[in-house]
Amino acid sequence: MPRQIALLRGINLGPRNRVPMPELRELLTELGYEDVATVVQSGNIVLGSTRPTDLGRDLQQQIAERFGVDTPVLVRTAGQLAKVVADNPFPEAAQDPRRYQVSFLSAKCSPAVARELEAADIAPEQVAVRGREIYAWHVNGIQRSPLAKLLTDNKLGAIATARNWSTVLKLHELAGR
Repeated sequence: MPRQIALLRGINLGPRNRVPMPELRELLTELGYEDVATVVQSGNIVLGSTRPTDLGRDLQQQIAERFGVDTPVLVRTAGQLAKVVADNPFPEAAQDPRRYQVSFLSAKCSPAVARELEAADIAPEQVAVRGREIYAWHVNGIQRSPLAKLLTDNKLGAIATARNWSTVLKLHELAGR
C-alpha cells in the first residue's frame, strides 16, 4: 500500500482552526485510508491509499466539511520524503532540530526567487532550495529570524508549510513502515 504524507497548514496553533487528531484519524479511516497515523497536533498525517484521487484536495474538502476548517494540504509520497531526508544540505543543523526547518511548497519557486533566497545576507542562518522544499537553519531561533521573513507564500509564489527536522524525521520513520 503506497504511503503518503499529508501536511496541513496552520491548524491547532491557537484557538482557531482546531482539528482534533483522534477525530481526524477516525474520519480518514472511515473514508477508506489505511494505517492512518498523526504526528503532533499541527497536522501531520501518514496514511496508506490506493484511491485514485487528488489526496490533498480530497483531504482539504473532507476536513472543511467535518471540522469547518479550510486549510491547504500539501502531500508527499514516502519516497519523496525519503529524498528530503537524504538531501539534507546542512547535516550540522540536524543537531539542533528545533531550529532547523523544511518548508514544503505546493510548487517550485521560480529560479529567480531561489537565487534571491540563496543569495540573501542572512548569516549565520543558512538556506537551500531543493525543488519543492526549502531547508532553513535558524541558528538563533525562528522568532527573530530574518530568513523566516523571506519564506512567506507571497515571496515564494507558492503555498508553504514548515516542519522542524524532528517532525520530518518522525514522518519519514512512519512512512517507511
